Amino acid sequence: MHRSRGLGFIVCSVVAVAAGLGLHTGRTEASSVTPEARTFRFTYSVAVEEIPRGAHELSIWVPLPTTDRRQVVRNLEVTAPMEYSITRENEYGNSVLYLSAQAPLPPNLDLKFEALIERQAFNVLSEEKRGAGSRGPAPHDLEPHKLVPIDDVIAELARATTAGATTQLDKARAIYDYVTDTMSYDKSGDGWGRGDALYACDARTGNCTDFHSLIIGMARASGIPARFVMGFPLPENGVEGEIPGYHCWAEMYIDDIGWLPVDSSEASKRPEKRDAFFGGLDANRVQFTEGRDLQLPQASDVVNYFVYPHVELDGVEYSEVKSRFSVLDVQQ
Repeated sequence: MHRSRGLGFIVCSVVAVAAGLGLHTGRTEASSVTPEARTFRFTYSVAVEEIPRGAHELSIWVPLPTTDRRQVVRNLEVTAPMEYSITRENEYGNSVLYLSAQAPLPPNLDLKFEALIERQAFNVLSEEKRGAGSRGPAPHDLEPHKLVPIDDVIAELARATTAGATTQLDKARAIYDYVTDTMSYDKSGDGWGRGDALYACDARTGNCTDFHSLIIGMARASGIPARFVMGFPLPENGVEGEIPGYHCWAEMYIDDIGWLPVDSSEASKRPEKRDAFFGGLDANRVQFTEGRDLQLPQASDVVNYFVYPHVELDGVEYSEVKSRFSVLDVQQ
């Protein structure tokens, strides 16, 4: 890790580390860009405010998108007032922008990164080479999280929901349909947004985090590996605009198919796309990270999920942080 010795402004295009972090520095072939793909510039800005006098050390962790089979990330450019490093979180392999500075600290600090990203729509159920090029499940894909138990109530609900289903795919569809049918997208009241499967099971309301935490708990309780994926939604009209917050979805691993994505919260809001969001995702999103209960490099404690910046001041999480996200479509 790099330690800051000063706060001179740094602007860097990340090219040298591209191979190790899944970034793509060249142009894709024109044939890979289809009407079901988007190319856009994504901007992620962070403002750390009201840093108190007398603070000794500030540390910032910011998630980064990476290239995979479904999206290409290139021309990543970081603008920061201190030295930084790009590393990986160990368990899930998420890419992390890490910054650390020691006293004297400024009262406010701003940083951002921009990247040119191509994202493709897909449906694994219609692909000829199902599961090609993707890693198989890891042990943690069958284990509980702090807020996603897989025993007791969740296990019983999973058994009742999948009764009569004879294949993994049938069980996955039964779980997806159950959550989509019984939950409502509602961000009122308290308790939503934490990804608490028991809350979702009881309240039957929440946001995407709650929908997919319940799906993951039920899938794992049924012996189906499942994982939690975080990113951001994109405006569908292909225009420049602010993005108000994150979006997430789940993936279940089905033998002979591979990772099967599901977006139950979107399906609940848009019933006409229920079948499309079982096994498929549109291009109106960007993927950032996977996993729950993440131990970020050198952080003091685990984070529930990682899509917003995590900031610590003298080893304690600091909350005076504002984030902004925006997108601008690029013509190719």
